[in-house]
Amino acid sequence: MGRYFGTDGIRGKANEVLTAERAFQVGRYLGYYFSKQGKNKIVIGKDTRLSSDMFENALAAGITSEGCDAYLAGYCPTPMICLLTKENGFACGAMISASHNPFYDNGIKVFSNDGFKLSSDVEDLIEDYIDGKVTIPYRTDSEIGKVIAYPQGIEIYLDWIVKEYPLDLSGWKIAIDCANGSSSFTAKKALERLGAEVTAFHDEPNGININTKCGSTHPESFCEEMKKGNYTVGLTFDGDADRQIMVRPDGELVNGDFMLYIVGKYLRDLNKLTNNTIVTTVMANLGLYKAMEREGIQVEKTQVGDKYVSEVMFRDNYVIGGEQSGHIILPGESMGDGVLTALVMTKIYNETRSKKLNEDKLLISYEEMQKAKSNQTSKNQTKPETKNSPDLNAKQAAEVSLSSLCSSLKKLPQTIKNQPVSHSLKNAFRNHSKLAEEFIAQQANKLEPLGWSLNIRASGTEELVRITIWGDNPEKITQKATKIASDLLELENQLDTE
Repeated sequence: MGRYFGTDGIRGKANEVLTAERAFQVGRYLGYYFSKQGKNKIVIGKDTRLSSDMFENALAAGITSEGCDAYLAGYCPTPMICLLTKENGFACGAMISASHNPFYDNGIKVFSNDGFKLSSDVEDLIEDYIDGKVTIPYRTDSEIGKVIAYPQGIEIYLDWIVKEYPLDLSGWKIAIDCANGSSSFTAKKALERLGAEVTAFHDEPNGININTKCGSTHPESFCEEMKKGNYTVGLTFDGDADRQIMVRPDGELVNGDFMLYIVGKYLRDLNKLTNNTIVTTVMANLGLYKAMEREGIQVEKTQVGDKYVSEVMFRDNYVIGGEQSGHIILPGESMGDGVLTALVMTKIYNETRSKKLNEDKLLISYEEMQKAKSNQTSKNQTKPETKNSPDLNAKQAAEVSLSSLCSSLKKLPQTIKNQPVSHSLKNAFRNHSKLAEEFIAQQANKLEPLGWSLNIRASGTEELVRITIWGDNPEKITQKATKIASDLLELENQLDTE
């Protein structure tokens, strides 16, 4: 990561870390870089934060000052900008969003015309310009670009979703939590086009209520609403709708790890799982790693961030990857899309349920999984050839019950401690310095119970270090995380005195 660009573009508190001037600079360099071969067009989207209008105007001013046309798609999900950039002839796309962060933060992430996030080489060029290491001339006269309203972008996106997954959701009652963010403008429309009856919660953005006690990062009130209604399934999105976490009718959450497990096994049984491998990050629950090991499925681990998951998937031609947070990258896609993830899960359920299986729930709690595991174990003892057979064809896969599909996954207790630190200490962990690596090794050696797992990493967006521990005792792993946080502060004092 560079001086300004992190794992998810430039991000920080509006008018402190990220200013209108900085957005203008980013826009100027994008306009300059992509207009070298002649006038080009750049699409801009935004989420519903109060500052998004300000940054949209600043970006557009910078882009047009260097000869490119700026197309304003308005309030929309991040994956929509990714799609438009890739499919509609734009030189690049810029999304103004801070994803799951509070309203007072904002960010800019840029996509190249292949649908992937901007390369680090181009990010470095932008950073050099921001730091004054290079200068660029302004365009004049007829070379100045135009600002063009582009409301049709939403319809293009919705048409693509329906075409990509033409499911019949007639009879489905779906509840959605839009986080007062981008999905407020797309999710309900997409699901209704497929025939579902949709009830939307937190779909009235006012600039300051995005992600506030709602959405995938704060799903508590939505889970309670799920218990009250007679819903088939619940879907809860983050602010820019690139991630989604499912909710059972009884209010139990099913996160990205669980969905990776279901989709991974499904593709494996259809012989469509490239190299028999899924991609996830080091922050995935240890239970996912163990379950995949039992299933004979390999797990490729990356740094935290869907950017890194996407890069590994593209490099090695893997077809499924994602994060615990609900970023799921599907076959043929370059980033997560909350609505598409929900439709893939629905497709799997429809294909299996159509065989009149004995399990009529899509989402099974982790406790239920353990019961199913015990039942399936006894069955497998009499029919060992059916378990993990690489030769299962599509018909056989469809005849496997959802109970057996989910039977191996056990979520291990997990605790996360966010410790605020100085910029210098954060950079030490971000850059994998000798000091940071030695600290991590020392703490790992102190994990007494066999089977505990530890991850210590710098945040990509905030001045803090995250400590994550998995183990069989929630109280003890919480105590351990608190002790490591205290040791971090001592390390910071040592750094300051050196």
